[in-house]
Amino acid sequence: MCPTGRTLSTTTNLKSSSSFSDLRAAFDVLDADRDGKISKDDLRAFYAGFSSSGADESLIRAMMSAADSNSDGFVEYHEFERVLACQNPSGVMEDVFKVMDRDGDGKLSHEDLKSYMNSAGFPASDDDIAAMIKLGGGDEAQGVDYAGLLKILAVDQVS
Repeated sequence: MCPTGRTLSTTTNLKSSSSFSDLRAAFDVLDADRDGKISKDDLRAFYAGFSSSGADESLIRAMMSAADSNSDGFVEYHEFERVLACQNPSGVMEDVFKVMDRDGDGKLSHEDLKSYMNSAGFPASDDDIAAMIKLGGGDEAQGVDYAGLLKILAVDQVS
């Protein structure tokens, strides 16, 4: 059952759908310390990179409460998938993109990507960021759009 009370069909198989990779990519973006689970600290780190005030603690508690079905203080991938399967999965990645796009211009600039990487605990050189933008089909002057971000994240899953 979804947190909203809706029930998923027992025939739903997210692994066979194209949305599965989007969900994994979204999970990996939020799992700042790469330990395979999302903690309150991971969420704080994610939001701290995009807001001078960070995320509201009550919002973080609400997110954790909605997703942490076994009440262990962490959101494992299967819990994350369960919650997001009740929503439009592509909308999740769009929301992540909007948070990363600090100026709201629809593109992730060099500075947007560098800021996120640093806030997530993955310091990246200017050359690394330039390579990510190129991999996503963008250029240094224009940055990378939403589709480009998905390309960058897909490569991360393969390696």
